[in-house]
Amino acid sequence: MNSALLLPTVLGGSILVTAVAGWAVDLLLRRVDAKHPETPLWHLLRRCRRALQIVLLAALLQGSFRQIAWPPLGDNAATVSRILSLALIGAGAWLIVAVASAVVESGYARYATGTRDPARVRRVRTQVTLIMRVVTVVVGVVAAAAMLLTFPSFRALGTSLLASAGIIGIVAGVAAQSTLGNLFAGFQIAFGDMVRIGDTVVVAGEWGVVEDITLTFLAVRTWDERRLTMPVSYFTTRPFENWSRGGVQMTGTVFVHCDHSAPVDRMREKVHEILLACPEWDGRAWDLAVTETTPSTMVVRAIVTAKDADDLWTVRCAVREQLIGWLAEKHPDALPRVLVGPASGAADSDAGRTL
Repeated sequence: MNSALLLPTVLGGSILVTAVAGWAVDLLLRRVDAKHPETPLWHLLRRCRRALQIVLLAALLQGSFRQIAWPPLGDNAATVSRILSLALIGAGAWLIVAVASAVVESGYARYATGTRDPARVRRVRTQVTLIMRVVTVVVGVVAAAAMLLTFPSFRALGTSLLASAGIIGIVAGVAAQSTLGNLFAGFQIAFGDMVRIGDTVVVAGEWGVVEDITLTFLAVRTWDERRLTMPVSYFTTRPFENWSRGGVQMTGTVFVHCDHSAPVDRMREKVHEILLACPEWDGRAWDLAVTETTPSTMVVRAIVTAKDADDLWTVRCAVREQLIGWLAEKHPDALPRVLVGPASGAADSDAGRTL
């Protein structure tokens, strides 16, 4: 066949075979997904179609382009082969990561559906996230190394570097001590179950929810929508509060300073009334008691409960606001008062001038 016709024939045939193979695989996955709706694996694997088509197209062109007797292509056969090899390696890495991601996400989805404990779901989610990032990094590094080995100059360079690998490893280990520390801390957090994505924590005096965990840093979303980015080694070397450990139910307190004449019994009844009307109160427990006195006031403490930290904050604010408003309206004398009187010396002098 004429070389002028052979080139479009090979190229068009490879594209046609790739398109038909991609369509067939997608059709097969759709049918299997329809027969097995209990697992999302087959639906997630459909996302790998583009990577599979690129791998197949690069492999077909790599095996057939040398059969084309076209002088410009023959003169640059090494360059074309290297380009196709790079495309094949890159697409292969993309396909491996996509398949691994689909398998891991499917396993996590089935586990989350069948598990009622939200703490276990968050723990598995954290582990799955870090495992996928490790897999992506490893596959990316191996793919980059394989791409570099396609260049003859890098092969010679790699052989010479092997002789000094020990020294380079020591220098790199010392230079990247902090990075490696964060890396191992990330694995410790993932499998040590000390903090998980979705946990409510207090770090550096800030209250927030763990939004993301990577191999080197951890992001906390505070109540005012700020983001605190902290190295993961912080959570393995310093103490912090994790309000989600042992269950998300929480108990909070509300302190109110009152006059000594405040009606404590009526205040107790009012707090109960406020809680009954508050949908965020979980009904587990409540109490009101005088916990401290000073020469001018007494401290009344109300104890409330809620199913999580967000609802607890709402309940505390509602009790504080409504209780103070009720005291100001019904018992204004129960609020703290500052008694001001004339000094004894000033009173005597005023009396002398009057006489």
